[in-house]
Amino acid sequence: MSNKDTLFYRGNKSISVDFSASEISTDGSLILLEKIERQHKLINYFSKYLPDLRNPRFITYSREAQLKQRVFMMMLGYEDANDVTHLQHDPLFKDVLQGDLASQPTISRFENSLDKHSIFELSNAWVDNYVSSLSGRKCIVIDADATDDPTHGNQQMSMFNGYYGQFMLNELFFHDGETGQIILPVLRPGNSHSNKWYVGILKRIVIKIRQAYPEMKIIIRTDSGFSCAPFYKLVDDFDLFFVTGQASNAVLKKKVERAVKAVKHLYLNQAEKHQHFISFTYQAQSWHKEQRCYSKIESTGLGMNTRHFISNLEEKEAREIYFGFYVLRGEASENRIKEVKNMCFSDRLSNHGYWANFFRLFISSLAYEMFLIIKQKIKKSSVEVAKKWQISSIRTYLLKVGATIKITKKRIFYQLSNAFVYKDLFREIITQ
Repeated sequence: MSNKDTLFYRGNKSISVDFSASEISTDGSLILLEKIERQHKLINYFSKYLPDLRNPRFITYSREAQLKQRVFMMMLGYEDANDVTHLQHDPLFKDVLQGDLASQPTISRFENSLDKHSIFELSNAWVDNYVSSLSGRKCIVIDADATDDPTHGNQQMSMFNGYYGQFMLNELFFHDGETGQIILPVLRPGNSHSNKWYVGILKRIVIKIRQAYPEMKIIIRTDSGFSCAPFYKLVDDFDLFFVTGQASNAVLKKKVERAVKAVKHLYLNQAEKHQHFISFTYQAQSWHKEQRCYSKIESTGLGMNTRHFISNLEEKEAREIYFGFYVLRGEASENRIKEVKNMCFSDRLSNHGYWANFFRLFISSLAYEMFLIIKQKIKKSSVEVAKKWQISSIRTYLLKVGATIKITKKRIFYQLSNAFVYKDLFREIITQ
């Protein structure tokens, strides 16, 4: 071999590799993230609620700089604090953060700097930020749902959950059912029931909304795990509307027994698909009054499927409530939780301390909110295929792009790859 860099030959052509190219980053979209932050100041807003008891003489990184680094890293797929090891020489990160990146120990101390009081302050700030976005709206839908975060260490509040069959932490999310915004993320002990703390937190959210918008119509939409006596009392106290699932029991089975037999005889035996709705009043022993209960008795063609739900939306029929409103929570809430959990890494709560993991949940949720802004910008663009992207697709197709940076005395040039497939989309978004 005449050339030591030759790896192999492809026909008569030698294939060589060296490291002579200029500094290239795979995260060319960092300049887009910086512009979004400058426009909306989300990171700046929340950084004001982070405690800082450090000696000012020894501070290198402000709380805002640390939060920005953590959020930007998470948005670009670097979910752990020790991922900074792979980015310490990245020219784009160093430019956007205006200096060297904070080290893994510094980021870990940052995540562990919050206590119970600080988390409560941050939670109030999160709800206030949501309420400030409601101008001009007359009705909102609040979706509440929980998800599991399996634990693999000695995290505080990691407990065995019989429903999920694992040691875990329990995450509770309140979402806006129309915009997808996170109204508030909450971290709970692993053995929590779905409705643990739910009513108390929902009450505080409703109070803040009503203080700012007294005439706002509020509709609550949840699955059966959130159906409980305190919830129905809260609904009456604050004149709320709701649709919530209801777990089956012996009383409900008896109420729908005749209808189930009729649907089974008429449709299941004929292998036909059919949904039949009935309604009746129902009151569990712990409830303060009767509620209107609906049952969907369905022949799937393969078997019977009966679902119950409770609602006070009297102007709508049962079928419209179920198919036109209730099942939409799958896209509005459940799929959004999947994005926060699997694509913004809220399932990576690997700190030991409970409050540190609560803060990490906030960081993941903040990354999600930044992605939500990008989604809104994509909707205003002319690229139709991009309007269906989830967060993982946005990261892969839009944010991950090779780029170099050239710095002169008066200007900074970001040079993105000419082969970037979605460069027109990127240009549309960054100029909005």
